[in-house]
Amino acid sequence: MTLDESLSEAIRKDYKTAPLEPNERVMLDYVAKITRNAKSVGKEDIEALRQAGFDDRAILQINLISSWFNFINRVADGLGVGRE
Repeated sequence: MTLDESLSEAIRKDYKTAPLEPNERVMLDYVAKITRNAKSVGKEDIEALRQAGFDDRAILQINLISSWFNFINRVADGLGVGRE
């Protein structure tokens, strides 16, 4: 979360080119992977998060928050929320 509107816009446009810290980029790579194909997440992804400085609790929180947003978005999409 940031109050920096230019950073927020850069992340929305393409987080891979946004001015982020290395550990933030690793975290967003993991979140993107969960969003696109959660079954493709492997031990190497968890290890990359650990190498970036995230402990097991933080990894669980990253997973839960990103999974929750994916779930809520799919519920809304399935009900046609926001399309009218």
